[in-house]
Amino acid sequence: MTLRKLWNAVQLTASYYLSRMIRKPVQWGLPLRISVEPTTACNLRCPQCPSGLRSFKRPTGHLDMDQFYQWIPSLSQHTIGLNFYFQGEPFLHPEMCAAIRHASRLNFFTSSSTNGHFLNAEAAEAIVDSGLDMLTISIDGTDQETYERYRVGGKLQKALEGAEHLVNAKRKRRSRTPHVIFQFILFRHNVHQMEEARSLAAKIGFDEIRFKTAQVYDYEGGSHFIPEQAVYARYLPESNGAYVIRNKLYNHCFRLWNAPVVTWDGRVLPCCFDKDGDHAMGTMQGNNFAEIWKGTTYRAFRAQLLSQRKSIDICRNCTEGTRVWL
Repeated sequence: MTLRKLWNAVQLTASYYLSRMIRKPVQWGLPLRISVEPTTACNLRCPQCPSGLRSFKRPTGHLDMDQFYQWIPSLSQHTIGLNFYFQGEPFLHPEMCAAIRHASRLNFFTSSSTNGHFLNAEAAEAIVDSGLDMLTISIDGTDQETYERYRVGGKLQKALEGAEHLVNAKRKRRSRTPHVIFQFILFRHNVHQMEEARSLAAKIGFDEIRFKTAQVYDYEGGSHFIPEQAVYARYLPESNGAYVIRNKLYNHCFRLWNAPVVTWDGRVLPCCFDKDGDHAMGTMQGNNFAEIWKGTTYRAFRAQLLSQRKSIDICRNCTEGTRVWL
């Protein structure tokens, strides 16, 4: 944190609440955090993920690091966090650690998320040496049968070994970072393993465990992935048997002021719910991010959200405000 970043945060937050009050988009400052997509490739076939389903409408590929190195410095004076994750498995990108190292030197708080299958001993040491501040490892079961019901094609033991390699690398380097999070996405088939997951996280040496509610596509007719306990679900059943999203879609959302995504091919998306990139605000190729961020396309999108959020397709399954961290 610097004074310039703090002032940017004050400006941005003030503009968001002012926009809510007057129902017109006002945009001061640059986002507090940005997600960058290293790749859309993934080794798993998770059934509620476009990468896993191989169902993208947009092209697939790897982030061009030369282009990334060109545009990322312009954000370093104002933006606090850089998250190397959107779709895909980030550590399939051969230059992932180099990108993290570059961002760390530019004074970003760096984070990423992984399924843990590529964390061998050498990779774990490279991650620690890169300066990564936080890493989330998704492990959604405490036995192979439960784990693979969602992490299709994955091996629980390999993910756990990857986590152990990372914890050992931190100890070897006497490093406090990255802060390692055991993420457990809650489904109907695994909620009974929550306490076992806590014990497993403590045994391996994770810094934290997070239980996260699951986003489900085509939830309206119900799904075997939706937990029966309402507290663990993003969707609630109605008397007619149909399911509805549990939160009200108010005509405001901080993500449109705070958390854009840059895809592997440089397209700027409004938030992480735009999986297919249908609402690109512009492209970083040859453009300045600030011009896109405050441009007419972004302004029009924010105006639509402030007046009729339900009319935006990616908002209709948005669960902002309903996530469960236990």
